[in-house]
Amino acid sequence: MPQFFYEALDKGGKQVKGIIDASSEDVIIEKLHGMGYYPLKVVPHKRKATEMDLFSLPVLRSIFHRVRFKHVVTFTRQLATLIDAGLPILRSLFILQEQQESVVFKQKIADMAKDIESGSSLSEAMGKHKKIFDTLYVNMVRAGEIGGVLENVLNKIAEFLEKRQALKSKVRSAMMYPLVVSIVASFIVSLILIFIIPRFADIFLSMGAKLPGPTMMLVHASNILLHHGIWVLIGIIILVLIYRKVNKTKWGKFYLDKFKMKIPGLGELVKKVAISRFADTLSTLINSGVPILQALDIVRDTSGNEVISRAMENVYNSVKDGETIHEPLAEAKVFPPLVVHMVAVGEETGAIDHMLTKVAEAYEREVNDMVNALTSIMEPLLIVFLGVIIGTIVIALYLPYFMIPKLIGSE
Repeated sequence: MPQFFYEALDKGGKQVKGIIDASSEDVIIEKLHGMGYYPLKVVPHKRKATEMDLFSLPVLRSIFHRVRFKHVVTFTRQLATLIDAGLPILRSLFILQEQQESVVFKQKIADMAKDIESGSSLSEAMGKHKKIFDTLYVNMVRAGEIGGVLENVLNKIAEFLEKRQALKSKVRSAMMYPLVVSIVASFIVSLILIFIIPRFADIFLSMGAKLPGPTMMLVHASNILLHHGIWVLIGIIILVLIYRKVNKTKWGKFYLDKFKMKIPGLGELVKKVAISRFADTLSTLINSGVPILQALDIVRDTSGNEVISRAMENVYNSVKDGETIHEPLAEAKVFPPLVVHMVAVGEETGAIDHMLTKVAEAYEREVNDMVNALTSIMEPLLIVFLGVIIGTIVIALYLPYFMIPKLIGSE
């Protein structure tokens, strides 16, 4: 069945785009009207190689059985629009299944529709697909179902996921530059040590020259890579595997996260990202109608930072015993006094979700500022770092040349 690309306006006047399988343009227009959209443009969709979802190909589907994050966000937005337009959940799922590009996600939506037909709620159906809809997502949907504001909650979920992904992408892109430069630098230095240093060493040693200390260090490093390179590579792989294994354990992740928070410069960024995520998640859950104890439990499980997670454990126990939230936050010694005081004010005024939103916004701005500052500083620092490495190698290679006149004179 051919695919058609459409542009339309929803009830709020917001422009939406998508792709639907249908037999003709007239069928698409009818479907769009049924979804509560006003069609602006409907044209045949010609897929480019760069637009293809590789994970939707049957061959790769069995190997990479996952759903891309952008598909989940788009699905959430569109489901909220359809429900807000008055369509039943089941019909909304059928519409979204039909226009879904990812074969994997299409099947998951079909499974959810079957569960709902069997009498399950939307949250129960989503709860069976934990790799797509996490605990936070499912509980927010459940709260929306109970409160009768499912479409509002789905929009909040989409906004929350977009903000979290934007923050993650911002930090990841800042870290990617030094990582790529370091990999390229390591590759270049390895080539120098493997192909160039041995030639220089042979020339000088054949002249009977005693190589200076820096040059000998390069020669030794070259010999290690030439004769034991495979063991060096195996050692690096083992260290990476050990790190990943330790990071999967609670105690290992706790100490690694604690160490990351203490790294000069970078540690402050890690801490602010964790606090921003904690405040944003908790405020979104409370604002969506999730009970406070359940919200704290979800934050503990979805914080992404074991130090924050342990702090949430103490907060959960405190609230469970009828005590406050801000006291265990202060005792954790992870949250700055400003955060603790704002939470305390929120508890006193009964507007803790509003205060947490303020905290999240403030720390999100600080994270953006820090990432921008680190990115601007990183480039000159890396240039200097590479210059020092290459300069040291060049100096070490040319030091023996100063010994040639002595060798010639002694002959």
